[in-house]
Amino acid sequence: MRVTIFGATGLLGKALIPEWTQDEVIGLGSKDVDIREVALIRSAVERTCPDWIVNAAAYTDVDGCESNRELAFAVNHRGAVNVAEVAKAFGSRLLFLSTDYVFDGLATAPYETDHPRAPRSVYGKSKAQAEEEIGKRFPDACIVRTSWLFGVGGKCFPDTILKLAASRSEIDVVDDQRGSPTHAPDLAHAIISLCRAGARGIVHATNSGDCTWFEFAREIVKGAGLNTIIRSTTSDKFVRPAERPKYSVLSPRSLREYAITMPHWKAALGNYLAARHATPPVGYATQKHPS
Repeated sequence: MRVTIFGATGLLGKALIPEWTQDEVIGLGSKDVDIREVALIRSAVERTCPDWIVNAAAYTDVDGCESNRELAFAVNHRGAVNVAEVAKAFGSRLLFLSTDYVFDGLATAPYETDHPRAPRSVYGKSKAQAEEEIGKRFPDACIVRTSWLFGVGGKCFPDTILKLAASRSEIDVVDDQRGSPTHAPDLAHAIISLCRAGARGIVHATNSGDCTWFEFAREIVKGAGLNTIIRSTTSDKFVRPAERPKYSVLSPRSLREYAITMPHWKAALGNYLAARHATPPVGYATQKHPS
């Protein structure tokens, strides 16, 4: 099987390339192909002749999307549809990465794949519109929603917490937002399995279990053997340009239909900490949301 990955230099893309060992895989970053340009996508697909296209390319700065709405929709909506159109024209299957931000965060039980979309941020709206158009025009596409992505080799919540803990004795973290942390290598394994299974439709893929950001931070510091105190606080103390979902746990039912399971987020965190210890982290910049 031949696979072309758009967004290969992102957090997920960096995990997909080394994990996808039994197929012919070509990874393309934003410097290789700007998905806003159909001609560039077409040229890349003509050159690589993929059976599957995985589109992990996105403008993921959630707060940045609020002040750059045009760019957010150009990349996350129009760009995603561009990739889908080229995939269909060349007879390639498509897997598109989406996000928990397509929901309003008001639920009290895990979101199923057919729950109505109700995004509350520009980022979520751009992804939701891409989902809707791809789902209607390309019913054979597979749309994979994930959440709280973390991993070695990019900006993510554990990396931020560990760097703050290195210089602070106490850190305040919100305790009123709940979701499922997802380790990039675990998501990569799920994506590979979905492609090999010929998956279609919407699938939710996260590590199992759920927690608040406060609970996640506490486990990060504990796992790293640090003494930094993690204090709980509320979202109203950390006002951000983009509204974050209060609850964005995704149901694993759709993933299990393909006989795929993902480890608990605490086990995934242990693997991340071990990998991070073996690979010195890169410099820190403003955190960006996954997918």
